Formats: sequence, C-alpha cells, structure tokens
Amino acid sequence: MTIHESSEDYLEAILRLTLEKGYARSVDVAYMLGVSKPSVSVAMSQLRKNGYIEMNETDHFLVLTPKGGSIASRIYERHTVLTELLCLLGVPEDTARTDACKVEHDLSDISFNAIKTALKRLKGKEKQD
Repeated sequence: MTIHESSEDYLEAILRLTLEKGYARSVDVAYMLGVSKPSVSVAMSQLRKNGYIEMNETDHFLVLTPKGGSIASRIYERHTVLTELLCLLGVPEDTARTDACKVEHDLSDISFNAIKTALKRLKGKEKQD
C-alpha cells in the first residue's frame, strides 16, 4: 500500500510532537501543520483505519503504531538530515526546513544514503578546521 505525502506529514508531526511534548493531540497537529481541525480529523480517521495510529481512549492522545512509527521515523530522519545539510551549506534555517520538507518524500533511498554519507564527511571536515 502506498502512503501519500500528506499522510507522511501527519505521521511525522505526531512523532515530533510526541518527542517534544511527550504526547500528540489532533489540535497540536493542526497547529504544527497549519491545517484546519476538520482536516486533521479526517486524516486521523484514515490513518487509524489503515493501522498507522491509535487514539488513547482516556486522554485522546494520538499514538503511532509500529507501522506508523516506522514511516514517521524515516521521514523525520530525512527531514533532519536534509535540513542539517542545507544549513551547513549556508541556507538560512527556515528556508532549509521548508526545502527539506519538499524533498524528503521523493528522494530515493540511494540518494538519501549518499547525502547522509556526505554530511558525515562534511561535519568531520568542519571539526578539523
């Protein structure tokens, strides 16, 4: 089953919120992504239906399933690595984050792994200077 870019963004937002706050709520996802609460509600329903998330019944927190967590982690790693590389190249951080978000979904694993390797080399050289 192919997952859409917007679904990947929702899963990544849930992961980021969970890492930052210890929990994720639909309202927080809406705020983070700049989308309406009804849009998040529809997306969360679809993600639940497809087994990517669960909702905690007592406090209504969004919880990634292993399947959803795997996708969220992959996208989040791509986002952070690409942002870091662009910043290292002199791109302002806000622009780097925006551009990384555009690229993270479509980049092949081969290219992404090459970028990770190059970033490690660049960071190593930066420490030597």
